[in-house]
Amino acid sequence: MKRILTFALMLLAIGTASAQRFEDYFEDRTLRLDYTFSGNSQHQELYLDELVSLPRWYGRHERLAEVPLKGNGQIIVRSRQDGQVIYRHSFSTLFQEWLATEESKRTQKSFENVFLMPFPKAPVEITVELRDYHDQVNATMTHEVDPKDILIREAGERLVTPYITLQQAADTSRCIHVAYVAEGYQQHEMGTFLEDCKIAMESLFKHEPFKEMQGRFNMVAVMSPSEESGTSWPAKGIWKNTVLGSHFDTFYSDRYLTTLHLKKLHDVLAGTPYEHIIILVNTDHYGGGGIYNSYNLTYAHGSQFRPVVVHEFGHSFGGLGDEYPYGNDDPMYFPDTEPWEPNLTTKRDFSSKWEPLVKEGKAGLVEGGGYLSTGVWRGFENCRMRTNEEPEFCLVCKEALIKLIDFYTK
Repeated sequence: MKRILTFALMLLAIGTASAQRFEDYFEDRTLRLDYTFSGNSQHQELYLDELVSLPRWYGRHERLAEVPLKGNGQIIVRSRQDGQVIYRHSFSTLFQEWLATEESKRTQKSFENVFLMPFPKAPVEITVELRDYHDQVNATMTHEVDPKDILIREAGERLVTPYITLQQAADTSRCIHVAYVAEGYQQHEMGTFLEDCKIAMESLFKHEPFKEMQGRFNMVAVMSPSEESGTSWPAKGIWKNTVLGSHFDTFYSDRYLTTLHLKKLHDVLAGTPYEHIIILVNTDHYGGGGIYNSYNLTYAHGSQFRPVVVHEFGHSFGGLGDEYPYGNDDPMYFPDTEPWEPNLTTKRDFSSKWEPLVKEGKAGLVEGGGYLSTGVWRGFENCRMRTNEEPEFCLVCKEALIKLIDFYTK
């Protein structure tokens, strides 16, 4: 009971407690928000790029003005008529990760970012906020959207990328929609892609709490063909023509496999039932990446494929932080700030984390996490978020995932 109360109070602190009736403010369509985030470590700017209308809305219909996790940024939607907050969405971005790198101190870059919200019935005001690693707002912009704007591009009504349903949720009106996307598979390799999707899905649902709550997930496989097989590997001088332009060596880290082409990703997905995204990459070279409420991207043909795809989904869906050290350079966690990730703590506000589990003797405080060897603590010695050799999520991560799945589906 105490843990349920703590979670409820956290939601009240993050978002507004007043319930919003979906049909009062929104249509059963999606408004896709395309932005460019740019700048360097000292100064950031946010720009609206494009608005896109998609045929259906596959996100939540309840608790619209709340977010389950704070993230590194938020979309806040207000009704122009009464100023009420009618929708919130939280996220993290590669741009904000890049701001912690040495490169951001000496150059400026821009990154594409795409977010989804239900399509408003009347004009709305949308605020985008980015927060730094001390939880301070470091960039913000506000713009208006008139749903009757003739320049809102329509997509997903025709020329939809072929897809198949891998698993239908028990209640498709109250579930979590996940799309697997093919990257680096040529048309004749789509059979291999579908087999990889099945392996990834079986791997995910072998893990609790996903196994117990499998019926709350609706999963499709989106068969987006590439001109060439594989993915780009800059360190080897290999550049491939693939549908999403993915590559290793993101931020000069050899195993960091990502795509920067988020607009293309969402164009591929237009007209398919999706909210969360798992990109499978046709390569046997180890790598992957997961960004909260953006995407999970994983290599599909190596011995660690199964644990890696689950680990990265822990990031992209669950908002879980990495629990391993990776050198102490370019830190993203600091003693003056409690991490928003539910499985990491700096002890700045440990009462909001798994403190009840510690008091009950079910978890502990193990130093090391968030890529740092000191100053950040996790709940257990090992976890799926720490090592590929550990077969399960720890109890701290399991409880966080249960709360998140409940948030979206109850």
